[in-house]
Order: sequence, then C-alpha cells, then structure tokens
Amino acid sequence: MNFASFEFLAFLAILTLVYFVVPKKVQWIVLLLGSVVFYAFAGPVSFVFLLFAIVISYVTVQILGKRHASLKKYLEDTKETLTKDERKAYRAKHKNGSLLVVCLGILLLTVSLIYVKYLSGFSFKNGISFGSTLLEVMGISYYTFISIGYMIDVYREKAAVERNFFRHALFVSFFPQLAMGPISRYADTGEQLKVSHSFDAKEAWCGLLRILWGFFKKLVVADAIAPAIGYIVSEKLGGIYFILLCLFYSVRIYGDFTGGIDIVIGSAQILGIKLPENFNRPFSSKSTAEYWNRWHMTMGNWFTNYIFYPLSLTKTMQKLSKWGRAKLGVGIGKRLPVYTATIITWLATGLWHGFAWNFVVWGLLNGLVILVSQELNPLYEKFRARFPKLWHSAPYQSFMAIRTFLLMSLIRVFDCYCDVPLTFNRFFSVFYTFNIADIWNGGIMNLNVTGTQYIVIAVGIVVMTVVSRLSIKKPLRETLWEKPMLGNALMALLCIAILVFGSYGLGFDASAFIYGGTFN
Repeated sequence: MNFASFEFLAFLAILTLVYFVVPKKVQWIVLLLGSVVFYAFAGPVSFVFLLFAIVISYVTVQILGKRHASLKKYLEDTKETLTKDERKAYRAKHKNGSLLVVCLGILLLTVSLIYVKYLSGFSFKNGISFGSTLLEVMGISYYTFISIGYMIDVYREKAAVERNFFRHALFVSFFPQLAMGPISRYADTGEQLKVSHSFDAKEAWCGLLRILWGFFKKLVVADAIAPAIGYIVSEKLGGIYFILLCLFYSVRIYGDFTGGIDIVIGSAQILGIKLPENFNRPFSSKSTAEYWNRWHMTMGNWFTNYIFYPLSLTKTMQKLSKWGRAKLGVGIGKRLPVYTATIITWLATGLWHGFAWNFVVWGLLNGLVILVSQELNPLYEKFRARFPKLWHSAPYQSFMAIRTFLLMSLIRVFDCYCDVPLTFNRFFSVFYTFNIADIWNGGIMNLNVTGTQYIVIAVGIVVMTVVSRLSIKKPLRETLWEKPMLGNALMALLCIAILVFGSYGLGFDASAFIYGGTFN
C-alpha cells in the first residue's frame, strides 16, 4: 500500500474512526489488527517473515527477562553467604549466558534479513542457487532493526520485557513505521502503544497537515524531478549534466524521504502516537558529521548504539589500541579503535542500503570524510580562534552549509548509476566536457521535464526552504493551529497544489518511495 495514495488515506480514515469509537481498553487491538491488514497488502511471504521476526524477538526477550529475574533473586538470596568476588564471578558467568541468548536471536534475524535482501534469487556459476527470484518483503530492514534493538536493550536492562505476545507484536509491526521507518526503540513507542488515547483535535489537525505537507514534498517536488534524473542516468550524460544530477537527486531524495516520514509521523500523530523525528534540517549542516546527526537520525542512532559503541569497546579494539600506541605512537594508537569502528560501521551502513559495490563505496566515503574532518578539527579550532568574527559571520556559515551540501550530493550520486567505475567516469567528465552553455541552449529542456514543471519544482523548493526556516524554534503547523483561519486556508491551498501540480495532475503517476518500496 503506497503511502502517497487515496487508498492509504481511506485506510487511515477508517482505522482512525474505529480506533476512537471502540472502548479505550481495546484500542491497542485495533492498532494491531490495522497493522495486520496494512501488511496483508504486501502478500503472504512478507507476512511470514514479519511473523518470524516477532516470534524470535519475543522468545528472546522472554528468556532474557527470566534470566535477569533469576540473577536478581539469586544474588538477593545469597547476599549473606557469597563473597564480593564470588558474586562478581557469578554475575559475569550469568551475563555470558544472556549474551549467548541475545546473539542467537540477532543471528536468526540477521540471517533472515540477509537471505531476503541479498541471497534470494542468487545463483552460483555451478548452478547452485538460493531461490529462483529475488523476494520482495516490505519493511524487513526496519522491523528487523527494531526487533534487534529491542532485544539488545532488554539484554542491557534498558527496556522492560513485554510479556503479552500480541502487544509485543504491535510494537514490532506498528504499520506507519514499517515501510520506511523511523527505527523506533521501545522507549520511544512501546509504552505509548499500550495506553489508551482520547481524540485530540489539535493533534489530529497537526497530523493531517503534516500528512498533506508530506504529499506536497513527495508528489509536487520529488516525483516531478524524477524524470530528469532518470534521463541523465539512462543516457549516461556527463559534464554539466552530472552536476545537475547531483543537485536534482538531492532534491528528489529529500522531498521523497522526508515527505514519506512526514506522512508516517503525521499518521501516528492522528492516532495519538508520537514517533521519533528522523530529520532536522539536514541541509543546514556545517559538516558531514553534523549532517548525519540530522539526516535519517534513527538509523544513525541505531548504528551508533548497536554497532559503533559495542565494537569500539571490545577486547580486540583494546589490543589494537595497545599495538597502535607501541608501533604508531600514542596519538594514533589512541584513535585507531575509533577509526576502525567508524569504517566498519559505515561499511555496514552501506551494505544495509544494498549488497552492491556502489553502496560499499558510498558508505566508506562517508566514513572517510568524517574521519578526515575529525583529524582536521584542530586546524578548524585554530582558525576559529584566530578569526572568530569571520567564523560566526552569516556568509561563512552559509559557505560551510553549501560546502557540506555539495559534498553530500556528490557522494550520494553513487545511488544513481549503481556502477562505481561509471560514476567516477561521469564525475571526471565534468573537468573535460563541462559546458554550462548546454543549459541555456535548451539542453535542460530535453530531460523529460517541461518548463512549467521546472517552475513548479523551483517554487516547491522555495516553499520547503521557507517552511524549514520558520520551523526552527517551533513547528509551523503548531503556530498555524493557533491561527485557525490562516491555518485552514493554507491547508486548503496545499490540497489544491497537490491535486493540480502533484501526481494527480500534469500526467504523473505516484511512484514508490525511494526508501519505502516493498523490498527493504
């Protein structure tokens, strides 16, 4: 079920009506049934994999919960008979057993994810194959990460154990976040899904406005620029067109992904559920590290909490640090575990997006740029101390934001060609076939996008920029709620813009979200 469709809006409207009509004590059951119905549109194969993730994560956390309880009881019962060292040794042994349990659960879910995303349909040259066709399983990356995160949090005793299987199933399968995130933790949504909610006019109005805003970004801007991107890639155009590709694709993925997340969070908000934010004005970032703290934030937090930190604190990393201090000097040796953990984390992030060399290079480039920036940080600090007024000036701050935007746009273009050598080839073509006159000589009008559409896209970008600036301190929709006449007028105007200029006008068909297709 495509979020950017009347079908989804009808589903959400019916679910909302039923949700607030039924007795409050069964509201969570309505959400669970609604999630099952939503996921049923993806087909039986998708449902089987979702059920597998639910069962494995449920069984794992139940075992962990019982082990935590038994450890606590044993230590309480023997506090007068065991020495401090004996208690410490028993606790360590018990922790190793719990670690084995959670690792087994992670392994099972990871194997399921790898099979669906990378091995189904894969064939060796000798004829051995894992399947005949590549499986399409909606949202498997997201609910797998949600499940793994919950199991680890329970192991760390940072999340409560949900004893009710069906409530656990709702947490893993809550329908708005299945297709494209955000990647929630139990602390974010678990308790919210258990309690009842009364209809709140403000939350419903703000949620609906956010959904419409998501439709606008997706259908009026992102889908409109997509034909030009497709033409440049298919024709393997270089020179000035490569630069246009970098810029156009950044606009498209921002409008597409943030638009989808707006629909997701807005849908949950109508139901009284607050999902974690996934974006925070990423194009205003002054560095790559800051950018990744603002873009797809829940994914970044997941990889940081469950891969980077555990990896950087392992005994292997401690030995690596010790070796580095002895062989390479104290400074480098001290940072070597961070370097290694960063590169491995970004490699994993790239592979999460897809099992292909372009995603590997994309991930490694992000990690490399972040590490280089960290190494150059002392120079930045000296410059900042020497020229404080220049550093804090609006022109220089704008320069850093534009520099970061262009750098991230360049790295992101590996998504487009899906061919590393071709991407580098097109990049270097900028230096020997660059001709800006191609734009003014009508070349830009031959990219399957009309002049009218370019104007609509440009206006859409300006509108998105203005809304972003007006929402720095407080979401604009909350300000508009306090001014009902203006708010309702702008909501109506937004609807008209979507119907006239979006996928329901100008001959477009709403395409699947980049991050929200069936195969995730």
